Order: sequence, then C-alpha cells, then structure tokens
Amino acid sequence: MSHHHSHSHAPDGAGNLKVAFLLNAAFTLIEIAGGFWTNSVAILTDAVHDAGDCISLGFAWYLYRISQRERTAAYTYGYRRFSVLGALITGLVLLAGLSFVLWHAIERLSDPEPVLAPGMLALAVLGILMNGAAVLRTRSGTSLSEKVVSWHLLEDTLGWVAVLIGALIMTFWHLPVVDPILSILISLFVLYNVQRNLRQALAVMLQRSPPEFSAERFEEEIRGAFPEILRDVHHLHVWTLDGERHVLTTHLVLKSGSTREHIQNVKHLVRSRLDPHQFEHVTVDVELEGEECVTVLAEGEAGGAAD
Repeated sequence: MSHHHSHSHAPDGAGNLKVAFLLNAAFTLIEIAGGFWTNSVAILTDAVHDAGDCISLGFAWYLYRISQRERTAAYTYGYRRFSVLGALITGLVLLAGLSFVLWHAIERLSDPEPVLAPGMLALAVLGILMNGAAVLRTRSGTSLSEKVVSWHLLEDTLGWVAVLIGALIMTFWHLPVVDPILSILISLFVLYNVQRNLRQALAVMLQRSPPEFSAERFEEEIRGAFPEILRDVHHLHVWTLDGERHVLTTHLVLKSGSTREHIQNVKHLVRSRLDPHQFEHVTVDVELEGEECVTVLAEGEAGGAAD
C-alpha cells in the first residue's frame, strides 16, 4: 500500500477574512449613525443586514483559522472542511440578507420615502471605499470561504453604488423610486453568483469528486499505460477536502507474476498522472491476480456479522 502526501503553502486567507470582518464591523456602526442622520430607512435596513454580515464573517474567519490546524488522531485528514463550513454559513446568511433586502426594496416600490440626499451621498462614498477595499483583499483568495465572502462584500459595495446613483438622481430630481429599483437589480445579480458558490460548497461537503478531475479518464490512462501487467482498477474513490486539496484512493490488480519493480512503476505512474492536480492524500493498494480484494473481504465479513 502506498501513501502520498503533498503540501503547499496557502495564501493568507485568515488575514483576508480578518480584514473583511473588521472593515465590515466598523462600517456597520457608521451606518447605524448615518441612517438616523439621513432619516433613511434603506440605510438602517442595510445596517441590520451588515450586522448579520459581521456575524457570518466572524464565523468564516474563525472557522478558516481552525481549518489551518494540523491533523490529529480525531481528524486524520486535518480540519480543511471547517473552511467549507464557514463558506456555507456565510452563503446562507447572505441569501437570507438578500431576501430581506429584496422584500424591503419591492415594498418600497409602491411607497418611496423622502431622504436626505447629500447625507446619503457622503455615506455612499464611504461605503464604496470601505467595502471595496475589503473586496479587493478577499478577491485574490482561492478558498471557498474567501470566494463567498468576496461576493458578500461585492453585494454591499454594489449596494452603495446604487445608493450613490440614487442619491445623485434624487439631488436633482424627485425620483425616490430609483433606489429600490437599483437595489432589486443588484440583489438578483449577486444571488445568481452566490448560489453557484453555495452549490460548490455543498458538493464538497457531499464528497463529490473535483469537477476538473475525470476519474473515468484517469482510470483509462492507468489501464492503457501497463496493459501487459495491469489486470484491473477498482475501488477508485476521489473527493476533495475543501475544494482545493483532494484525496484519491484506488486498488490496482496486477498479474500474478509481477515483480516489485512492476509495482513501483505502476505506483509512480499513478502519482505522475495526479501531479497536475492538487492531491494532498493518495493511497494505492496493490493486489496480485487471484488474491481476494481486502475491501471485498471486509465488506463480506461485515455483512456476515450483521446477519
């Protein structure tokens, strides 16, 4: 049996999420004060939304830090899945927040309220700067948590762009209906992109194989490379720990007269085919023709015990 581990140094995902959390928390306090100052229900509503964001961002930051811990006897693959859990929590909070914003915006279509446009302009510029800085910080991240948080913050940034445009229009014309229309369009755009990241996070939790890796093609390559000694490839299992680092286990059946050199060559081939992908754990179990598969034997014993 062969075990192969590869390790790579990930970018500072925890640092990115920390900056995003602190910027969001600071601006939420500013929003609450600004909402009362401008008499804007929309801004106060967004402040409540951002308070929820802070909770989810704090969870994402905390869980991402846990995900960087080394493996233990209890978590033999490490804590990578905690990062995916953070992405799920963040995504679900964002869906709830966007639904609330959509409901409020649709409600305001029929009953737009007058607001202090100059104050909204000032808050919008500050909101774009602070949320935009957080987006730029998390946009370069590769983890699912950072991707979902990035869309979270982009939604806030675009929301403030809408407030800015709406405030500019309302400075010259009395058209308060512009603000909820822009809010609805932006919310629908962000919802479309967030659901894609949520689907990816759910696929990781449900142990779907990495989308960029074809298990069928890999099996064909292995079979075709050593047709003279390789008799079968079975129990091929592929999954991903966090969307970036993957795991593969497989059983290879070689002809009964295979030498140790043959076995090492086949194992080397498996590793070389996996090098272009981010496989952190690879296990290759080799059996000789005529031997009973250990996995099949174990399953049979388990079934017999159950009977």
